[in-house]
Amino acid sequence: MSAVLVAGVGNLFLGDDGFGCEVARRLASRLGARAEVRDFGIRALDLKYALERHAHAVVIDVTRRGGSPGTLYVLDPATEERVSDVVAHHGMVATDVVQWAVERGRQGDNPRALRIVACEPESFGDEEEGRLGLSDPVAASVEGAVRIVEDLVAELAGEKPCTSWG
Repeated sequence: MSAVLVAGVGNLFLGDDGFGCEVARRLASRLGARAEVRDFGIRALDLKYALERHAHAVVIDVTRRGGSPGTLYVLDPATEERVSDVVAHHGMVATDVVQWAVERGRQGDNPRALRIVACEPESFGDEEEGRLGLSDPVAASVEGAVRIVEDLVAELAGEKPCTSWG
């Protein structure tokens, strides 16, 4: 098993919320044995169990931080004032999983390092009908996110020196 977990999260039926799933899909063939790449969708409990089996993790998601749609962020939830600001749109379950992972890392348990690669969404579609597919600005950011995750995996695996993200 790889020491690095790459976890795409989100709901494909809610427009830009499928960003993490799409990035994970593209990374699956590019990272090989360097990392375990999985699309968790909205399965927060499965994500929780996977996180405790890996020393390092990169979670890919969307988050609203006030930037233009398609803006990419690299977040260290251990340094965020409120973890809920990182994953608030997913509700209590995902926020709790990230908070749980941060607390485990602070105690020296897995995951010891957690990064979130996030994209500013444009739309989650209509609440009743949803919407398949990413908006144009978010779709245009997928390849940039793939490159960022590849660099983060190399850093977390100790293959290259840390880069300052932010």
